[in-house]
Amino acid sequence: MAGGLTKYRHLSRSSAHRQALLRNLVTSLVREEAIHTTWPKAKEAQRLAEKLITLAKRNNETARRKAQGILYTPFDLMPKLFGELRNRYLERPGGYTRIMRTMPKDTYSQAPAAILELVDGPKDLRFAITAAAVARDRRTGSEHTDLTRKNMAKVTRYRENGKDVFEDMVQKVAKLGLHPKKTAQ
Repeated sequence: MAGGLTKYRHLSRSSAHRQALLRNLVTSLVREEAIHTTWPKAKEAQRLAEKLITLAKRNNETARRKAQGILYTPFDLMPKLFGELRNRYLERPGGYTRIMRTMPKDTYSQAPAAILELVDGPKDLRFAITAAAVARDRRTGSEHTDLTRKNMAKVTRYRENGKDVFEDMVQKVAKLGLHPKKTAQ
């Protein structure tokens, strides 16, 4: 069929293989809170991960059974999903995951790669990058850019004690004493 919209990415796999792949990616995401994969796989896994966290927020028996059907190791991960992750995202209306494009993982295939991560977690990459930018601005005495201010608001909005935790991260980065590269003159 030429043209038209596709409901989902087929990922050059059969239906059973595709479902197994996505379940495996989401199980790894819940366990590790960040995974590095190809961009199309990350986009499809993001859809399933968002649904899984929404099920955890419901916290009823039906939701638990559906979540067990998605995760490969449910007995190991159900307490984390319905405990820590549920509490983390209880006030957030959506957008529990983030995809950040990266350089290709494989030098031979050059497939577009990405990092799929849970937001507001300990491995939140945008949180760390924003803290580094704020520390650099403070060290150099320059004003924050609009993007830095916007990211500061984003990373602290739904995080518990967000401003305090962010300030602690900025202090940690400042103690590392990373200096910007000197340009040749």
